[in-house]
Amino acid sequence: MDSFHLHILGAGSALPTKSCNQPSQILSMREKSFMIDCGEGTQRQMRSDNVRISRLNNIFISHLHGDHCFGLIALISSLGMFNRTADLYIHAHPDLKKILSSLIDCFCEGMTYKVVFEPINPFKHELIYEDRSLSVYTIPLKHKMPTCGFLCSEKEKDRHIVREMVDFYKVPIREMQNIKRGADFVTEEGVVISNSRLTTDPTPSKKYAYCSDTIYTESIIPYIEGVDCLYHEATFLHADLIKAKATMHSTALQAATIAQKANVKHLILGHYSARYEDLSPFLTEAKSVFPNTSLAMDGLSFDF
Repeated sequence: MDSFHLHILGAGSALPTKSCNQPSQILSMREKSFMIDCGEGTQRQMRSDNVRISRLNNIFISHLHGDHCFGLIALISSLGMFNRTADLYIHAHPDLKKILSSLIDCFCEGMTYKVVFEPINPFKHELIYEDRSLSVYTIPLKHKMPTCGFLCSEKEKDRHIVREMVDFYKVPIREMQNIKRGADFVTEEGVVISNSRLTTDPTPSKKYAYCSDTIYTESIIPYIEGVDCLYHEATFLHADLIKAKATMHSTALQAATIAQKANVKHLILGHYSARYEDLSPFLTEAKSVFPNTSLAMDGLSFDF
């Protein structure tokens, strides 16, 4: 899988509604799946949407308000029922280990796999996960408790080989990987062939940013500049700006303003307050500032 596939499992906020579970989503790339937040109802939505649970090895928790982590212990328990053996890594504020460890001891006796807690500092922008194709960084947010978003950045891809040129210069197969990574080629006669003659630019890497929960803050713009897709909380409509400020959340208009200022390609709104039965005004409000906006809804998927 060369693109990101984002699957929304929960698009609501603290109080679940008939249409929206508490926050959770799955980001998939190259046969790997990464969960971001795990609210109540997460695993039921996974079953309903036929999301493959076997590919899930890393869970990222933005903060320790219950709607973002109430589903964790249930998911951990269920994974044990599948005789899982691979470690499960949970990246979260250090306090989560204290909270979950006693619950695991109580409800998950005899588990066939290990839960590994990876502490993160929500006040810093830093690398917290890395593999051969992906890097994940924290994005400091401003909320009632220590909170961070996540920037998922695909690593730079190999350059594209120009077949006619490598054949012309008789580049041996053993040199191809170095050439793809930008190396020049030296012929048997000692002539240096510039890499720019042998390759073309790589396919641009993808970036996805998740920002929930947070009051409006332009401090995140340098971290999300130009991302392919931004998920930004929109708990309230702008008519309820006073309520948004009091609870340290954002409005749809503010989310769109961040997207515009950060030059992102696509904005997805989510984390709607249960007070709104009709979510269409969120889309109308955001599109007035940033036209390429979508609404997150439980069960929806986005490819980018």
